[in-house]
Amino acid sequence: MKLEDILKLTPRRLFVIVVGVIAIGLAATLLSGRGSGSAAVYNRGDGDTINVAIAYSPMSLYRYGDTLGGLNYDIMKAIAGEYDMKVKFHPVTSATAALERLGRGDYDILMADIPVTASIKEKYRVSVPVYTDYLVLVSCDTTLSSTLDLAGKEVWVVKDSPAAERLENLSREIGDSIDIRSSADYNAEQLLMLVSAGDIPRAVVNRGVALSMLPDCPDLRISTRISLSQFQSWFFRKNEKALADTVDARLERFRTTEAYREILSSRTPDCD
Repeated sequence: MKLEDILKLTPRRLFVIVVGVIAIGLAATLLSGRGSGSAAVYNRGDGDTINVAIAYSPMSLYRYGDTLGGLNYDIMKAIAGEYDMKVKFHPVTSATAALERLGRGDYDILMADIPVTASIKEKYRVSVPVYTDYLVLVSCDTTLSSTLDLAGKEVWVVKDSPAAERLENLSREIGDSIDIRSSADYNAEQLLMLVSAGDIPRAVVNRGVALSMLPDCPDLRISTRISLSQFQSWFFRKNEKALADTVDARLERFRTTEAYREILSSRTPDCD
């Protein structure tokens, strides 16, 4: 971000960005301390280490009290422990940038709150579903009762999120425009903090993320369902067949266990 852009930020928006920077730095530091050797968390693991980019979000990697957790993180840790897999986590804030680095071979797997869409599957190999979720509209406005109420309204989404495509389709369905806004500086958690602070009017995010943020942002209202249920999966490079097949087989088996059900219940009590 350029200096002139920073100077234009409101205090609350600047605070949200700082919170995001601190959070990702904290996650990186803690994960680095847990890893093998003294290599920094952003250094790629060598040999047979599986390098996993994981988005810092309530559904993937998050700080709960004095520990790190998250649905995707917990599931991969459990599978890695069961099969003695060497895994190195690389916390990221931008899923879009991480997808690009995944394509370049910097990472082997990406875990993020990205619904599986046809356009995503054209570019990347996706795992079997880890869980299902759907997009919701979140605001502090008690007057919103249906998607028709979004006509002419400003709605924020994570930059390059499939939520933008869904809102564009919804705009055509209701026969009116929707003012879709985004910024590379904000992830879903930060957007919800801005909505709660009254700095932006509303946002569309995954329901699991919204539910996870309600204890910290009690003024938020999950008012309207925006999409059908969507698979949430992990992402591989398009030609990464061997690793993807191995992870798929282990993930499918893990989904049948009580351990999986316990993780799902503790992290996403209202998701399938």
